[in-house]
Amino acid sequence: MPRLLTPLLTRITLDPGLRSERRRAPMMQVRSILFLAILAIAPGFGGGEARAASDNLAIWPDIKAALFEGREIHDGAGLLQLEAPVRAYDAAIVPITVVAEIPQTAERYIRSVHLIIDENPAPVAGVFHFTPDSGSASFSTRVRVNAYTNIRAIAETSDGELYMATRFVKAAGGCSAPALKDAESAMANIGKMKLKQTDDVVLQEVNQAQILISHPNYSGMQFDQITRTYIPAHFVQKIRVSYGDRTIMTVDADISLSENPSVHFHYLPEAAGAITVEVKDSEGMTYDRSWPMTPAPAS
Repeated sequence: MPRLLTPLLTRITLDPGLRSERRRAPMMQVRSILFLAILAIAPGFGGGEARAASDNLAIWPDIKAALFEGREIHDGAGLLQLEAPVRAYDAAIVPITVVAEIPQTAERYIRSVHLIIDENPAPVAGVFHFTPDSGSASFSTRVRVNAYTNIRAIAETSDGELYMATRFVKAAGGCSAPALKDAESAMANIGKMKLKQTDDVVLQEVNQAQILISHPNYSGMQFDQITRTYIPAHFVQKIRVSYGDRTIMTVDADISLSENPSVHFHYLPEAAGAITVEVKDSEGMTYDRSWPMTPAPAS
C-alpha cells in the first residue's frame, strides 16, 4: 500500500472537519470511497484479486451518489458519444474521445462533462467545463486505467439535465505504471507547453487545437526503484484555455490524467486573437503561455 494513501484515509475517516470538507469537494469524496475499497482488497492492488473484489463492491452507485446526489441521468444517445479502445495498448496512456452531438449555442449547450473511470483510485479523471464560445464540447485526452472498468462521460447541459455514455475498457496497472522520464528530466521540463492547430484558423467557424503539457503527473502510486519509496503525488489540477478575453474550456483534473497531459479542444473565433493556456498543479506551481492565432485569408 503506498504510504501516501494510509494517512489520507485515516484523516478522512476520523477527522470530522475533513468529512465536512469532503462534502464540499466531490473529487476528494469519490477518491476516499475508492481508497477505502483498496484497503479492503489489498494486497491485490490493481490485479485480478482486486478486480474480483471490486466487482462485488458495485462502486458506481457510490460514485453517482457522491457526485450527483440522486439526480436522474439520461441515456446520452443523440447528445454525446464516448470513444475508447476495448483493450488498451498501454494502461498508462489510454486515448479517450468524447464526441458532442449538439452544437454549443446560447440557447442550449453542454456546460460540463465528468470523465469517470469507475475502478480507478481517483475515479474522476477530470471535469471539463465549456461555454458557447467553445463551438463544440467534443474533446480528446489520455488517461490512466488501473483495472478492467467502465469509463463514463456524463454531460450536464445548460438546462441542468444529465446524460451519460459508457464504454468498458480492458486495461490494468495504469495508475502505478513507472513514469516515462526520470524525476530530474521531468522537473527540468515541467510546465512547458505546445499548441498544435489542426488546420488554418477560420473565423466564425469551429476550429480544433491540441494542448500538450509537460508534467510528470505523479499519481502517488508509482514506486521509485532507486529510493525504494513511493513518489509523492504531484499532478495537474487546473487547466484554463481562453481565446482573447473569452474562456473556451476549463478542466478540473486529478491523478487519472496521464503523464504529460494532452487535450484536444474546440473554439469559435470571431476575430484574430490569441489562445492562452493557464495551468496550476497540486503543488501550487503555475504555468501559462499564449499563441497568436492568424486567421486564414478570406477567399
